[in-house]
Amino acid sequence: MRIDLFLKLSRLVKRRALAREMVEMGAVKLNGRNIRPSAEVRVFDRIEVAYPRRVVTVEMLTDDERIIKRGEPSFRVIEDRRVEVGDAGDCSSDPIEKPS
Repeated sequence: MRIDLFLKLSRLVKRRALAREMVEMGAVKLNGRNIRPSAEVRVFDRIEVAYPRRVVTVEMLTDDERIIKRGEPSFRVIEDRRVEVGDAGDCSSDPIEKPS
């Protein structure tokens, strides 16, 4: 399954076009590497998504589109951390964590 489709179906991103844009600008990494929107994701791959105020790392549990569309869990959250504004756009940098 393509990374942009997975991000949209799993509801990590609202629209596929937005998922594609995030991948192209480097806000999404697959197994620690920059990728293209057409990159294939497989079960147990780690996906890091950098939002404006947080970075979420998930592990893919299924690549079956029917299961994901039914709303069953398709990923497991490994890490969810808050970051300073401006640091989340580049996943490669170590963002400054905010105290909770």
